Amino acid sequence: MGRKGQAPEQIIAKLREAEVALAKGKTVAETCRALGVCEQTFYRWRNEYGGLKVDQAKKLKTLERENTRLKKAVAELTLDKLILQEAVRGNF
Repeated sequence: MGRKGQAPEQIIAKLREAEVALAKGKTVAETCRALGVCEQTFYRWRNEYGGLKVDQAKKLKTLERENTRLKKAVAELTLDKLILQEAVRGNF
Protein backbone atom coordinates (compact mmCIF):
# COMPACT_ATOMS: atom_id res chain seq x y z
CA MET A 1 0.00 0.00 0.00
CA GLY A 2 1.49 3.36 -1.07
CA ARG A 3 1.86 6.44 1.03
CA LYS A 4 -0.59 9.28 0.63
CA GLY A 5 1.61 12.27 0.00
CA GLN A 6 0.57 15.70 1.21
CA ALA A 7 1.23 18.85 -0.77
CA PRO A 8 3.39 21.45 0.98
CA GLU A 9 0.43 23.86 1.06
CA GLN A 10 -1.69 21.27 2.89
CA ILE A 11 1.08 20.53 5.37
CA ILE A 12 1.59 24.20 6.18
CA ALA A 13 -2.16 24.69 6.63
CA LYS A 14 -2.32 21.72 9.01
CA LEU A 15 0.67 23.03 10.97
CA ARG A 16 -1.08 26.39 11.38
CA GLU A 17 -4.21 24.60 12.62
CA ALA A 18 -2.04 22.68 15.06
CA GLU A 19 -0.43 25.88 16.35
CA VAL A 20 -3.87 27.36 17.04
CA ALA A 21 -5.06 24.19 18.78
CA LEU A 22 -1.91 23.96 20.89
CA ALA A 23 -2.23 27.64 21.86
CA LYS A 24 -5.77 26.91 23.08
CA GLY A 25 -4.37 24.32 25.46
CA LYS A 26 -4.95 21.06 23.60
CA THR A 27 -2.32 18.36 23.86
CA VAL A 28 -0.18 17.27 20.94
CA ALA A 29 -1.93 13.89 20.85
CA GLU A 30 -5.38 15.51 20.64
CA THR A 31 -4.21 17.92 17.95
CA CYS A 32 -2.67 15.15 15.86
CA ARG A 33 -5.84 13.08 16.15
CA ALA A 34 -7.89 16.06 14.93
CA LEU A 35 -5.51 16.57 11.98
CA GLY A 36 -5.52 12.88 11.09
CA VAL A 37 -1.77 12.35 11.41
CA CYS A 38 0.41 10.55 13.91
CA GLU A 39 2.64 12.45 16.31
CA GLN A 40 5.80 11.36 14.50
CA THR A 41 4.49 12.86 11.25
CA PHE A 42 3.54 16.07 13.04
CA TYR A 43 7.02 16.48 14.51
CA ARG A 44 8.68 15.63 11.16
CA TRP A 45 6.52 18.20 9.37
CA ARG A 46 7.25 20.78 12.05
CA ASN A 47 11.00 20.23 11.66
CA GLU A 48 10.83 20.46 7.87
CA TYR A 49 8.15 23.11 7.31
CA GLY A 50 7.94 24.97 10.62
CA GLY A 51 8.02 28.72 10.01
CA LEU A 52 7.88 28.44 6.22
CA LYS A 53 5.37 30.17 4.02
CA VAL A 54 3.67 28.37 1.12
CA ASP A 55 5.89 29.89 -1.58
CA GLN A 56 9.02 29.06 0.39
CA ALA A 57 7.90 25.45 0.78
CA LYS A 58 7.24 25.14 -2.96
CA LYS A 59 10.69 26.55 -3.71
CA LEU A 60 12.26 24.12 -1.20
CA LYS A 61 10.63 21.11 -2.89
CA THR A 62 11.68 22.37 -6.35
CA LEU A 63 15.28 22.74 -5.19
CA GLU A 64 15.25 19.27 -3.61
CA ARG A 65 14.06 17.72 -6.89
CA GLU A 66 16.74 19.62 -8.85
CA ASN A 67 19.40 18.52 -6.35
CA THR A 68 18.35 14.88 -6.73
CA ARG A 69 18.48 15.14 -10.52
CA LEU A 70 21.97 16.68 -10.43
CA LYS A 71 23.27 14.04 -7.99
CA LYS A 72 22.04 11.31 -10.32
CA ALA A 73 23.77 12.99 -13.28
CA VAL A 74 27.05 13.23 -11.38
CA ALA A 75 26.83 9.57 -10.37
CA GLU A 76 26.26 8.49 -13.99
CA LEU A 77 29.15 10.61 -15.27
CA THR A 78 31.45 9.27 -12.56
CA LEU A 79 30.55 5.72 -13.52
CA ASP A 80 31.21 6.47 -17.20
CA LYS A 81 34.57 7.98 -16.29
CA LEU A 82 35.59 4.91 -14.28
CA ILE A 83 34.58 2.58 -17.12
CA LEU A 84 36.66 4.58 -19.61
CA GLN A 85 39.66 4.64 -17.28
CA GLU A 86 39.48 0.89 -16.90
CA ALA A 87 39.22 0.44 -20.67
CA VAL A 88 42.30 2.62 -21.19
CA ARG A 89 44.29 0.48 -18.75
CA GLY A 90 43.26 -2.64 -20.67
CA ASN A 91 41.54 -4.36 -17.76
CA PHE A 92 38.39 -5.29 -19.64
